[in-house]
Amino acid sequence: MSTAPLRLYSYPKCSTCRKALQWLAERGLSPDSGLELVDITADPPSLDELRQALAALGDRKRLFNTSGQSYRALGAAAVAALSDGQALEALAADGKLIKRPFALTASGQALVGFKPEEWSAALGL
Repeated sequence: MSTAPLRLYSYPKCSTCRKALQWLAERGLSPDSGLELVDITADPPSLDELRQALAALGDRKRLFNTSGQSYRALGAAAVAALSDGQALEALAADGKLIKRPFALTASGQALVGFKPEEWSAALGL
């Protein structure tokens, strides 16, 4: 895990990711000040990070970008049939399968999607 207070995996073309970045910047977190920004398609989260997120969230369904092309290509039934280990391996192999934005805090919390009230509570902002 990074030493930054927040590691944010995002996709530059994702409007929800851009909203989250703007929201964070308005609260003083940017790549220049405490935010490690990672392109989720070029460098998806590692298996260890995804395991950490699954443990924190308690529901692997929350990790999947169910509206994305990669998910539709696999199919909901195929994803549901995967074991947790297989699901995490699929997510680590294809960042577009992961719900965005995907963030990990230095304290081990995981955030998926962007809900300002959840992010505010988790980050103390």
